[in-house]
Formats: sequence, structure tokens, C-alpha cells
Amino acid sequence: MKFRQLGASPLRLSEIGYGASRIGDLGSVLDCEAVLEAVWDCGIRYFDTAPGYGLGLSERRLGDFLRTHERSSYVLSTKVGKILTPVGGRPSNVMPFDIAYDYSYEGVMRSFEFSMARLGLSSIDILLADDLEAPTLGRADYRRHLAKFLESGVKALDELKANGDIAAFGIGVNDVGVCLDIMQRSKLDCIMLTGRYTLIDRTAGTRLLGLCQRTATPLIVAGILNGGTLLEENAERDVSDPLAPFAKTAQEIARESGVSLASAALQFPLANSSVASALLGTTDAQRIKGLVAGIKEPIADHVWSRFNSVALN
Repeated sequence: MKFRQLGASPLRLSEIGYGASRIGDLGSVLDCEAVLEAVWDCGIRYFDTAPGYGLGLSERRLGDFLRTHERSSYVLSTKVGKILTPVGGRPSNVMPFDIAYDYSYEGVMRSFEFSMARLGLSSIDILLADDLEAPTLGRADYRRHLAKFLESGVKALDELKANGDIAAFGIGVNDVGVCLDIMQRSKLDCIMLTGRYTLIDRTAGTRLLGLCQRTATPLIVAGILNGGTLLEENAERDVSDPLAPFAKTAQEIARESGVSLASAALQFPLANSSVASALLGTTDAQRIKGLVAGIKEPIADHVWSRFNSVALN
């Protein structure tokens, strides 16, 4: 496994990371351990989680696993901006919490402290403001929360970094517009962007990628399989998905060229020097091994040219 420097931070990320969003949904702790063991055995040493994943269960399970390894042997990121508040009346198989959004100074500090407790680890390397975007929050709430974040939330992250509690901070979003918006107002150590710089969805565009290059702001790319659309068995299934025609065409190119669609999906973002890591998120232990192996599959330039010609820009 190769490693890449995360901008000006002291962190080096495995170029393939693991997004633990779905391990909180697994019914069995043993299933979770099997997946994480497979991830570790593949050489992945960058792990991402969030309070909202499984309403805290992802952080708890990931922390339990990582506690069995030397703290210096991996990099960990989690999110701020979503506070878990206790609520009654939930089924026994659902964590008893609601989510309250808070990107203020106090919200960031509380979120950090709560995550430290759930993870049960001595430190967190990266904090990302989670889903601070209009598509998630609505336009009015986005503007309100963005103002709070820029007024005081960034100050909290700066303090945590200055005190050595974290090594880097940024945002974790699905929307390109908010990346441009915040980057013009505040210096970030990194951006995690989901589903917008992939083999079939290039809506990150030259504007964001160019800004990342000019400001030396590294990207962490999540959702590289576009929600599983770029797995061979899914590429032609959901015709209601606006990306379905692009996935179908990419599948045809892969089939005609004799390459794995998933391998191309993994390799594509990592060809850009601004990308520090590309995240996988499957909870299938066998599949994770196959996907990681795909990083070494040779793909000819003329095949990349065909993929590039059919992507959404």
C-alpha cells in the first residue's frame, strides 16, 4: 500500500482509505470485526467515521477495533457538526439518539469530546465539518450554520489543532459549491468530497480542482463507486438514478476493453496529485480484498480516454 502526504500536515494517508459509514448498520459485532480485519490485512491505514454513522455505533465499533493496534500505525478522521442527543421510544436495535446540527465553537468542542468518548482512543487526527451544505440542511439553515461555522466553529478547530488535539481539519461534504464557498473564506487543511470526483461524475470540475492545487488543499475522495453503481453487477440496475446512463456506458467500455469497472473507479481519482486518499466503504470482507487488488490492474491510455469522454462534467 502506498501512502500520500496530507498537504502541509504531518499526516500520511494510505492512498486507499476505509469509510466506516456502514459498519454501524451491521447486525453482528463479529461481522464488523471480520470486515475491519480484512481492511487492515489489505494494508489500509486511514479510517474515517462520524457521529451520524449508525448514530454513534460506527465510532464505537471502529474505536474498539483500532484500540488493538498501535496508535501511530493508522490515521483516523471523524466529523463535527452533528450532536447526538438522547431520545426515548426507539427499538432495541437502534441507537437511542436524534441528531442536532451545531457548527458553532461550542458545538465543535462538544462533538469532539463526545467522539473521543465513543471512540475510546487517545486522539483523533482529522476533524471534518459534516454535511455543512444546502442540499442536506436546506438553503436557509445552510446560511445560518455556515455563518456560525465561519464565526466560531473554525476558531474551535484552530484551537484544537494549535493545542495538538488534532493534526488537521476541513469539511466533509457532497456539494462542490460549498467547497468553493468556504475555501474563499477560510483556510482548510483538507476536503472530503463524496461522489463528485469519480469515474462517471466529474462535477468537482476544473474550478474546484484548480483551487485545491493553487491553495495546496488536498482532497479525500469518498463515494468513488457512486453508491455501488460502479460495481459490475449494479451498473445497469437502477434506471431512475441520473447517473445510470453514465454507469451503463462505462460498463460497456470496461467490458469491451477487458478491464474491471471497479478497478477503473478506484484508480481514477488517485491519478490526480491533489487526491490524498480514495475511500472504499463496502462491508463485504471478500469484496474489499478484490477492490484493493484492483489498484494494480493495468488500464491502457486509450481506455481512459474513452471513460473520460462519457463522464458527467
